[in-house]
Amino acid sequence: MSSMRSAIFWFAFLRSVQSSWGRVIAASCRSFVMEAFTAFHPDLKFVQKFLKPLLIGELAATEPSQDRNKNAAIIQDFHTLRAQVESEGLFQARPLFFCFHLGHILLLEALAWLIIWLWGTSWTLTFLCSIMLATAQSQAGWLQHDFGHLSVFKKSSWNHMLHKFVIGHLKGASANWWNHRHFQHHAKPNIFSKDPDVNMLHMFVVGTTQPVEYGVKKIKYMPYHHQHQYFHLVGPPLLIPVYFHIQIIRTMISRHDWVDLAWSMSYYLRYLCCYVPLYGVFGSVALMSFVRFLESHWFVWVTQMNHLPMDIDHEKHHDWLTMQLQATCNIEQSLLNDWFSGHLNFQIEHHLFPTMPRHNYHLVAPLVHALCEKHGIPYQVKTMWRGLSDVIRSLKNSGDLWLDAYLHK
Repeated sequence: MSSMRSAIFWFAFLRSVQSSWGRVIAASCRSFVMEAFTAFHPDLKFVQKFLKPLLIGELAATEPSQDRNKNAAIIQDFHTLRAQVESEGLFQARPLFFCFHLGHILLLEALAWLIIWLWGTSWTLTFLCSIMLATAQSQAGWLQHDFGHLSVFKKSSWNHMLHKFVIGHLKGASANWWNHRHFQHHAKPNIFSKDPDVNMLHMFVVGTTQPVEYGVKKIKYMPYHHQHQYFHLVGPPLLIPVYFHIQIIRTMISRHDWVDLAWSMSYYLRYLCCYVPLYGVFGSVALMSFVRFLESHWFVWVTQMNHLPMDIDHEKHHDWLTMQLQATCNIEQSLLNDWFSGHLNFQIEHHLFPTMPRHNYHLVAPLVHALCEKHGIPYQVKTMWRGLSDVIRSLKNSGDLWLDAYLHK
């Protein structure tokens, strides 16, 4: 299973790189591939064999290279930093940390059902149950993220197994759908046509380049100069309960992913068995929809505050460190922020070292900051409020750029 996942990832990754097939793929993006390859795989020797069928040939010295914007000094210093981090044991997980997180998710699920079973289905208790279930779903989302990145166990097969349990049985989603989508995001964050997270389906224009391109071409699927307002209606409320839900079901069926479908259905079967006797079919579906609605707000705001206000553009062929720092920012550390965001307030460190256990992000952050200062790369850390407000601010700025280009260019 681990070998299959690795092969699937590299197929998706090489599609996302989108090098010219007229040249050889492997050598033209060698330095980037090695950085991404090292970042995504904890056991390099095991997965290296899956690259062999993808090697077409060697790039001649006279051929143009896509590495034109990569800084050799930055690449070398980052390799040195990674070696230092590995030697200090910062890729070693503490199993009890993740056991605690799984335990508090299961406890929230149990308590949410218990208060309804013991004291009834009043509006107040139903609302309290919804809050507890939404919290459990959000925290399960961060936990499946840990397993999906192979950052908990040394054996990839154990991570894959727990990943399917958490994302499938506890959340009703698909591990393979998440892997295929999320690794493309990590390989090329905030890059159009390569990062699926910036594919806004013409609902929004983001960054500074896309709005002008749309405006010049007189593209107006939506009134983009109002997108910072209608974002509240179609973004946080609908992403998980509508868009992701449809995409997950369609992906599992179209790809005949019956294993993930079975895991997903086990969630719905468990949920309905627990709540239909208490609320009936309609009431149970309504409760589930409201929980998804709350969870979706939590998910959207946390994930977008680290990426949406950052640079979003076409491929620039930067080195790994520069590319990740341009697309990510951090939110200040606190116990609440760490828990609320699943430690993704350390988005920079997570993107640079995706297989690192999240409880070690705060240890590597000063080293990353020092490296960025050495090379003049901006390292942004914001308050939670500033991060959230920057989401709206960036949407408004992009909308204004679109309107100006639409009217005057």
